[in-house]
This record gives sequence, C-alpha cells and structure tokens, in this order.
Amino acid sequence: MSRELQSISFLASSTPAAQEAARRLSALYGNDKPENADVIVALGGDGHMLNTLHRFMGTGVPIYGMNKGTIGFLMNEYREDGLRERLAAATRNVIHPLTMTAIDAEGNTHNALAINEVALFRQSYQAARLQIAIDGTVRLEELVCDGVMVATPIGSTAYNLSAQGPIIPVEAPLLALTPVSPFRPRRWRGALLPNHQTVDIVVLEPEKRPVNAVADAKEVKSVRKITIRESATDTGLIMFDVEHSWDERILAEQFRY
Repeated sequence: MSRELQSISFLASSTPAAQEAARRLSALYGNDKPENADVIVALGGDGHMLNTLHRFMGTGVPIYGMNKGTIGFLMNEYREDGLRERLAAATRNVIHPLTMTAIDAEGNTHNALAINEVALFRQSYQAARLQIAIDGTVRLEELVCDGVMVATPIGSTAYNLSAQGPIIPVEAPLLALTPVSPFRPRRWRGALLPNHQTVDIVVLEPEKRPVNAVADAKEVKSVRKITIRESATDTGLIMFDVEHSWDERILAEQFRY
C-alpha cells in the first residue's frame, strides 16, 4: 500500500447511521485527525460530501465518500471490509469550483465557492427579470423566469438536471447555463459555455422583483448583480471505486431519462 493512504480520517454527518458507521470503521482502521490524514472518508449523503469538499478545498487531501444518506450520487457503496485496498485502487477526479461574486441591495460584496452550481431565484411572487452577459457581451437583454443557474460538470446531474439542463461529462471543459421556468423567451432552454468564460447577471427591477443568489449552501439576499466564473486557483479531489467511477456514473445518467 502506498504511503500517502496510510492515515485515514472518518468524518460523519450528524445522522445516527453515519455516526454508528464512523464508530465501527474507526475501530477497524483507526481514526486520525483530519489535519493529519492522507485521505478523508466522508460518511453520509451528498450534502455531507459537498460540505466536506468545501472544508478541504485547496488542501490536496482527497475525499472518499461512503453512502449513509439517501441518494448518494457522489458517494461510494458502504462496505466495512477491504477499505484500505479500495482506497489504494480508487480513481481521483479534480474538482474545479465556481466563484460567485454578488453585490446586494446595500452595495455589499459577497464571495463564495460552488461545487455544484450558482443559482438565482425570485424572492417574491413576481418573476425575476435578468440580463445575462458572457465575457462582457450582453447575450440576453431580458430573461423573465423563476431563476437561472450556472452548473459545473459535477453539479450538472443535480438541480441543473431537474431544470432540464444538460448532463456534462466530468472532464468536459464546459459549464451549463440553465433557466428555471423561463417565461420570456419562452423557448430558451439555456446554453453550454466554455469553462473559461465569465457570466455576469444583472437583476432588472430589483426593488419590485427581488432576487436571491445561492452558491451551494451560501445564500445572499436581494442581489443586484452577480459574476460567476470557474476558479483558476481552487481545486478539490474526490475519489471513486474503479468499478463505479465518476465517468461511468455520468454516462449511465444520460440513459435514464
């Protein structure tokens, strides 16, 4: 076994099932502090995996998830036997998060990272009116909708897919720009963008039609403008069993709908 995977830290969500799994695995393999670990095993669901990835973004420590949640799309199968061998053989995928810079109604600037997507939502009963520019050029003068999002490949199978957005292979250098319930233009279904492009979204009529922005779990109320781009410096590492790799999951998802 390689030296880099000898030290394991188990981080469990707050659910009883995940906590019990952490106790059992710790008894079998030991449980180092996260800051000393060569690999972190996240026990829970997809939400817990996202939180763990955010926490260790940029550290170079790979995250291997085992499902003790519900869907577990980002997780591997939970098994207690042969964990060290599974970790040694697992594939690694590099995650490039989005950066969100949002300016709110008071002129305050908020920055956040998003592994799945950055999304805007209408805050009231009235539809949002948004203007969308790509690399400084206005491409959509007015989008009337419930919301819009920019999704990464890893996030393309989450909320983006529920909004009828495209599934993107994890290695594809693309981002999905997907509307939520578009009213005008009624037939606009979004766009695929090169991952080096910057998206600027301006909220039109922000007092009458307020909009919130969300980068994964961080929400900013009453935004006026947001800028979204792929981070050039922040990266994370996620690990999957060879027999059920991320590429295989993405490919399989495209034949389920």
